[in-house]
Amino acid sequence: MDKFIIEAHFRLQEWVAEEKGYFRAEGLDYEFRELIKSTGGAHHNKGGEGAFQSIEKGREANLSCACHWTVNVAASSGHTKLYSDAYSVAPSGIFVAADSPIRTPEDLADVPIAVGFQSGSHYSTIQALEQYLEPGRIKLTFEDGMLFHRLEMLLDGKSPATALFNGPYYLAEQLGFRKIIDTTFMIATMIKGTPEGEDVRRYFRALKKAQRDIDLRPELYTHHYRREFPERFHAMMDTRRWGPGERIVFEPYTREVYEQSFEWIERHDIFPVGKMGSGDYDRSTISFAMPA
Repeated sequence: MDKFIIEAHFRLQEWVAEEKGYFRAEGLDYEFRELIKSTGGAHHNKGGEGAFQSIEKGREANLSCACHWTVNVAASSGHTKLYSDAYSVAPSGIFVAADSPIRTPEDLADVPIAVGFQSGSHYSTIQALEQYLEPGRIKLTFEDGMLFHRLEMLLDGKSPATALFNGPYYLAEQLGFRKIIDTTFMIATMIKGTPEGEDVRRYFRALKKAQRDIDLRPELYTHHYRREFPERFHAMMDTRRWGPGERIVFEPYTREVYEQSFEWIERHDIFPVGKMGSGDYDRSTISFAMPA
């Protein structure tokens, strides 16, 4: 039987579970992989591509994550299954330089905001700013690529405004970049292939233990952020000042949430007409919860 492949998603839980031996204690036969630090961040140098395209091409891990909007549509289109027994919530925001004249959400009108195409930053930026701006004045740019490449462009002064989450969010905050608006969003897990249900349960039992540890003593574990940051950022990072980041919620991603999210995506024309799949919750999701 092939090993269960685990990839962290710029968060702490998998790293804590690995450090504490929780995966092994659950009897999971697994392989741990990391894609950002090991590639010097090149994995995120994808202007015009984002999370949805990576799912279309296929991911290696048995379970991986993306914003719930993208997993919603990817599952609806038959590219994956949305795991409905849990979700997570990631701190996120739009940042500008400390000396930027941009100080309020209204000041972002017509300003190019760097986001990942059809990724969490894309949807969450619209969701946050439509409270303040007409749709035609929310200007998104996808050319700065995915999370760590956007961070680099912001730090180098090449981006007037950038959407960041989790570790990059904390680094920008630490370095004095100004957060203009919070854009915190939900993340969903997707299933590749047909992993054994008990392996999925082992994986999440380990993450639940790790989440408890992080909740109790976050300062003991924020050093794990370094494990996914490209080396060029390490000298400027003081992870002792950072927060716990993404939090896993061990509650169902319900039909109501799925359908409301699907309708929101469709209404905002983020995908071409007719390219969002069936929108059928039962066909798009999978549960490995133990029967009551």
